[in-house]
This record gives sequence, C-alpha cells and structure tokens, in this order.
Amino acid sequence: MDVVAAALDRIERADPHLCAFVEVWGEEALRRAGELDTRLDRRGAGPSLPLAGVPIAVKGRGGLQAAGPLLAAGGVAVGATSVPGPGTPWQTWGLGARGRTVNPWRADRTPGGSSAGAAAAVAAGLVPLATGGDGAGSVRIPAAWCGVVGLKTTRGRLPSPDRTGLAVPGVLARSAADAGLWWTVMAEEPEPAEAPRPVTAVWSPDLGFAGPDPEPVALARAEVERLEAAGVVRLVRPRRPVRLADPGPAWLALRTPGADPAGAEHVRAQNDLRLAGILGEAELLLTPTAPTAPHGHEGPGDRYSTSLTWAFNLSGHPALSLPAGFGRDGCPAGLQLVAPHGREALLLAVARRADRS
Repeated sequence: MDVVAAALDRIERADPHLCAFVEVWGEEALRRAGELDTRLDRRGAGPSLPLAGVPIAVKGRGGLQAAGPLLAAGGVAVGATSVPGPGTPWQTWGLGARGRTVNPWRADRTPGGSSAGAAAAVAAGLVPLATGGDGAGSVRIPAAWCGVVGLKTTRGRLPSPDRTGLAVPGVLARSAADAGLWWTVMAEEPEPAEAPRPVTAVWSPDLGFAGPDPEPVALARAEVERLEAAGVVRLVRPRRPVRLADPGPAWLALRTPGADPAGAEHVRAQNDLRLAGILGEAELLLTPTAPTAPHGHEGPGDRYSTSLTWAFNLSGHPALSLPAGFGRDGCPAGLQLVAPHGREALLLAVARRADRS
C-alpha cells in the first residue's frame, strides 16, 4: 500500500502543473493495494502476481477495459491519463482535468500524443508505467519527446478495437525492464532474454522521404554510435538504400470512411516488400523517432510529427522508442527501433542492454 500511496501523493503534488490525468482513483487504488497486501502476507507474490502493488496509469477514461491482464497480475490502476480533446490537430497534446498537458521538461512544449498524459506521468516519475495506444506514433512520439521508453506492438498480436488495424496497444515506461514486464503480462510470454551479441542493424535518417530536422537526426545517430561502441548493435550497409514510399496518403485513406483502399494497399504492399528486404539483411531498422523537437502548444504547423512512425502502423511491424539525449532546447529526443513482425522480445532485449550500457 505504501508504494501506491506514494504514487498518489506525487500525483496530487505534480498534476496541477502537468495536467497528466483526467481522473485519479485514489480511494479505489488504496483499497485495492490493501487487499493485495493482505493477500501477499498470506501467500507471497509468486509468479502469478508479477505486478503486485505496482501503480499503473491507463490511457483515457476507457483505459481500464484493456488493462485486465495488468490488474490480474497485481497492478493497481491509480488513474486515467489525458488524451487530446475533440478536434485537436494531429493529437499532439492532451487535456487533463485541470487543463492542457505539458511536457515535464518544458511546460511551453507539448509532451506529444495522443498518449500525452501517459508519457508525462511516466517521465515525471508519477508512475513507473502507463498504458498507451499507437495508431500513427501515439506511443513512440510522446516517449521520444518526454525521454522514456515506448513500445508499439505488432499488428494483431494483442486485441485492439480499431477497425483499420492501424492502432495497436503499447506501453510507456521509465525503463526497458518495466516495458518488458508489461509485455510479459500482456502477451503471456517469458521475460525477454538478453541479446547475447551485437544485433545487426540498418540506419536510416529519413526512410527515404521524411525530411527530418538535423538535430533529431544527429541525436539519434549519436545514440546509435553509442550503442555500437558498447557492442549492443552492429551497423550493416544494405544492398539498396532505405527508400520507402511515403505512407501518409495511404494511412489517411485507410482512416477515411468510404475512401477507395486500393491505392493504400498498393503502398502497403510496396513498403512491405522493401521492409522484408531490409529486415532480411539485418535484425533491426533504426531511425529517429520524430522528425522534429517538441513543438509548442499552438500546434505542429505544417510538419507531421508522425512522418517517421506511421509507416510501421501501416506495415504492422513492432517498434520501440529509446531515449536519445537532449536537444539545444532542453527537450528529449528518441531513437526508433523496428523489428520483424512478432519480435517484440528482440526490441526489449536490445533496449535492456541499451539501458545498461
């Protein structure tokens, strides 16, 4: 109970500034924690309760519906995190109970979205992990802009209500180990093993189309070089340059009711073929997570923060954002790792080694 009470205290003190939560379930969380304490006193945690007493936040007011396995594993839901309000352009910030959600590193910048409150809550140390959903980068972008780990799962690996298949569950966590624990519970898989050798990887600053700003590219590339020097990854040169077709029009067509999907499916097939070639030559594809630094609360302007992420919602590949240092504005940046379908364990193993390097 003490851990949950401490989390609720942190939320009470910090959330008037962050606005990361739309609801806080203090009384219910303490009751649940007390029940778990009694159960643990009698029987101990054991493998059936790997999240015993861990405070978690869920994305949005409906987030409890997808959090069943976490609660069954002993997690304690302390509240629902903020998501963008209706009509928010590109869902790049959130609206909490007290107002606009801010980036913990700079209040005049967005935390990213749409898992805005989730990223802010984890980055500020209010909870160790928060659930998210990723339809175009909605876990990975806020993870990058708030300096935490964000995992998007393989399309179809976990249940999702999204009719298009573009949006899938994910998690934001302060460490790769915590993200791995979420995956173990949700996927009912063993804990990801350590990567025993450098993992082969291909680097692309822009996927052949994105036009990112120089600083996010430089920060991501510096993190790649750090991981290479530490023996976590080994860069290989692909036989052909990484050149995907811009997925934006295809993504938008699939999201638009009544639109003809034929063009979108052509782009998807073209990119799937190219990604199969890249990931046939190396185990990972590495890119910056976002093409820009976090923008202000007035909105992103004409730049799509999704330009480096939504290709993998279209293709369905799992992807993970790792922290990649800080820009001149004091805000974090991210390095995106993309793996073959179903290889979340590989992403998490590499991320754990990166955490320890």
